[in-house]
Amino acid sequence: MPESYLNHINGQWVPAVSGQTMDSLNPARTDEIIGIIPRSSTEDVDRAVTAARSAFDRWRLTPAPIRGEILYAAAEVFKREKNRLGRLVTMEMGKVLSEGLGDAQEAIDMAYYMAGEGRRLSGETVHSELRDKDMKSIRVPKGVFGLITPWNFPIAIPAWKVCAALICGNTLVFKPSSYTGVCATEFVRVLIEAGLPPGVPNLVHGTGPEVGTPLVDHPEVDAVSFTGSWVVGSQIEAGLGRNHKEVATEMGGKNAIIVLNDADLDLAVEGAVWGGFGTTGQRCTAASRIVLQAGIHDQFVKAFKAKAAALVLGDGLLPETDVGPLAHWDQLEKVSQYVQVGIKEGATLVLGGKICRDGACATGYFYTPTIFVDVQPQMTIAQEEIFGPVVSVIKVQDLGEAIEVVNGVRYGLSSAIYTRDVNAAATAERDLDTGLVYINASTIGAEIHLPFGGTKATGLGPREAGGRGGSLDHYTKWKVIYRDFSGKLQKAQIDTQKPT
Repeated sequence: MPESYLNHINGQWVPAVSGQTMDSLNPARTDEIIGIIPRSSTEDVDRAVTAARSAFDRWRLTPAPIRGEILYAAAEVFKREKNRLGRLVTMEMGKVLSEGLGDAQEAIDMAYYMAGEGRRLSGETVHSELRDKDMKSIRVPKGVFGLITPWNFPIAIPAWKVCAALICGNTLVFKPSSYTGVCATEFVRVLIEAGLPPGVPNLVHGTGPEVGTPLVDHPEVDAVSFTGSWVVGSQIEAGLGRNHKEVATEMGGKNAIIVLNDADLDLAVEGAVWGGFGTTGQRCTAASRIVLQAGIHDQFVKAFKAKAAALVLGDGLLPETDVGPLAHWDQLEKVSQYVQVGIKEGATLVLGGKICRDGACATGYFYTPTIFVDVQPQMTIAQEEIFGPVVSVIKVQDLGEAIEVVNGVRYGLSSAIYTRDVNAAATAERDLDTGLVYINASTIGAEIHLPFGGTKATGLGPREAGGRGGSLDHYTKWKVIYRDFSGKLQKAQIDTQKPT
C-alpha cells in the first residue's frame, strides 16, 4: 500500500480540508504509485497563509545568524539523507540516479550557502554631507511569500527559493508541482527536523488552479516566486502587477550551442548530447538548438547522431540507463505533437521521433532521443520550448549569423559556444542576449553562488540563487536609515550660500 502524505500548516501535518487526494506515479513504471498526496483547495491556502502571517514577526526578529544556524542544520540533514532523496527524485520525476543525486546535492549546497548569508545580508554605510550624522542601508524581509515550483528539479528548485526566503526572515507557503509532491514533502520534513518554528514553512499540495491561483491572489501574500511555464508565469506577472505586488519568474528557454569550424568537435558533440538529452531534455537550460558553422556541419551531425543513437533508455535507477522517461503523460504527448509539427514544416528527421514502448520502456513515458536537421530558424521547433529530448540543428555561415540565430527567439536563458578562437569567444559572450553564456561547455552547469536566470521572456525580477543580483534581492527590501546626533535641525540638499 503506498504511503499517504499530508500538507504541513502551522507546525502540523494535516490532510486537505476536502479530504481529496491525488496519486503520484513513477514515470518509468506507471503502475507504481510513489505516494498519495492531498488535493488541496482555497481553504487550505487560507489556513497556510494565516499561519505564515502569524509567524512572521517572530521569525523576522530572530537574529539572522540564528536563522543561519537552522539552515546549516538543514544542510547537514540533507547531506545525511542525500542518497535516499536522490533515489526518490529518480523514482518520482524520472531522471537518472546520478542526476537525482545531483538534485539533492544542490539542496545541500544552497542550504550551506544561504546559512552563511545569516552573517552577511550586507547593506552599506556611507558618509553624510552633514556633520554629526550617519546613514546606512539595510535589508529587511518582505513578509509572506508564495513559492511555486516545477517538477523537473523537485528538491533543488525548492531549495533555491525556500532557503533564500528563510534566511532573509520571510515566512512562506510552498506549493510544489502536483507531479512531485512526495519529494516536496520529504524536503519540508528536513526543514522541520532542522528546527524551523511552526508557521514559518507551510506546505500545501494541489493543482495550479486549485492551489496556485488562490495562493498568488491571496491578499496576505506579499510577494511570489514562480518557476514554470511561460503561459502561467505571464498570467502571474500580470495579476501581481495589478495588485502592486512583487514577483520573480523563471519561465524557461530555447537555448542554443554554437559550434564553429575551429572547435574541438569531440568535446562539442559531448556537450550537445548532454545538453540535448540530459534529464531527457526537461531542463530550462536544455540545448534544444545546435547552430553549426557550415564547414563542420556534416561531420558534426554524423557524430552527434551516432552518440545519441547509442543512449540507453530505461528506468533511471538502473546503472545502464542514460535517458529516463518524460515526467508525465501530458509531457509525452506534447513532445510527440511537436515532432509531428517539425516534420510537417519541412525539417528532416534523422533520429528518433517516436514513443518507445519496447523492453525497459514498456510501462513508462519514454520518447526516443530525436534529432532534426535542415531546420530553419523560424520553424516552430526552433522557436518554442519543447521540454523533451528533441534537438534542432541549424546551419549558418559565420559567427555573426550564428549569434543572430541564437538571439532570434523570445527566450534568453542559456547559450554556449565551442571555438578555439579567443576573439570569437569574446564576441559571443558580449553579443549573446542570454543570462548565462558558456565557453567550450554545454548550456547546462550553473553553480549556486552566482545568479541564475535570463533575459526577455525567460523571466522577470531578480535572479535565483546567490551572488550580486541573485535571490536576496527578491526576498528582501531596502530600508535606508539616517541618524542625526547633532542636536539641531540640519537641512540636507539646501544651498547654504547666500544669494549675491
